[in-house]
Amino acid sequence: MSLVDKIVAAVTPPESDAARAEARAKAKAVAGANDWLALVLHHHVQIEQAFAAVKDAREPNQRLAAQKRLGLILMGHSIAEEAVLYPGLVQADEQGHAEMAYAEQAAAKTQMAELESLSPMSQEYVDKLEHIRGAVAHHVYEEEGTWFLELKSKLTEAQQARLTQRYIEEFDRYVGQDLAWEESRRPSRTGA
Repeated sequence: MSLVDKIVAAVTPPESDAARAEARAKAKAVAGANDWLALVLHHHVQIEQAFAAVKDAREPNQRLAAQKRLGLILMGHSIAEEAVLYPGLVQADEQGHAEMAYAEQAAAKTQMAELESLSPMSQEYVDKLEHIRGAVAHHVYEEEGTWFLELKSKLTEAQQARLTQRYIEEFDRYVGQDLAWEESRRPSRTGA
């Protein structure tokens, strides 16, 4: 972790687990059975699980395979948000949220690229992974706690339906038909 990262982390403590749980509960309450927000929430859970799998891996090859899976879901999810949901925020007069979201995701992508250059079993790798996980967790909290609730409330049903279709298309364009994702990438028809 760089000196700047350490300073930022010290002056901006992370949200509590309770605050994150409350934000997620609010988002789940307004999400449709299988709309864009339900898909986003499902992906957020998958991303959290993928970070844990990388951290918990005990062998270099296992860790690198888990890192690859994390990269796949993280990149597919971010591309779909950047192509569909952040422009939706702008359409809903939330330009500031969109700009912050783009900046945070660009930083996460840069950090993930740096992670690839580290020895997977080193302490430096574990520290970098935790830094990225913390930044992504904060980003998720912003989306679930404020940004996406505002987007959900400001657009029409037709606009929401279009966001859902486009989000699915963009995610699938990146992730493709990878069989490992086939069963796990979408919430059930009865809810997230």
